[in-house]
Amino acid sequence: MSDKAASDKGKADKPVPLTKDELQKMLDHSPFIAFLGLKVTEADPAAERITMTCAMRPEFERGAGTGQWHGGPLAAIIDTVGDYALIMALRRGLPTINFRVDYLRPAIKTGLVITATVRRAGKSVGVVDVDVFNEQKALLAVGRATYSTLPA
Repeated sequence: MSDKAASDKGKADKPVPLTKDELQKMLDHSPFIAFLGLKVTEADPAAERITMTCAMRPEFERGAGTGQWHGGPLAAIIDTVGDYALIMALRRGLPTINFRVDYLRPAIKTGLVITATVRRAGKSVGVVDVDVFNEQKALLAVGRATYSTLPA
């Protein structure tokens, strides 16, 4: 097989990345993720980056009426957006292997802007970094997650 044929074969084996609308449809199809209210604002397969927004809702508050985000919903959002950065290319859900969050400052009375960037998309694992910003573009939290990319 020629080098060009081998190169073309490798390209044919890769699935076509999901579009922004296809990603949003997948998010909306999951009851829990739909409850989070994540909205895809950017899906860039070439940069292996996805950006979503999430509005504050009373169920996410640390204390009733405070407007301060609880860390639990933040962690769930980070894990979900990180997963979808890989889902965009692989077109299927992936189990989380390892996950961590560094909370840098409180998120109070703000929506979130979450950007996930794929750092590694290997045959068995993928690693994604996730940055969480408030509406004023201040960095609130950073997460890193490892997902299994093995076929189901």
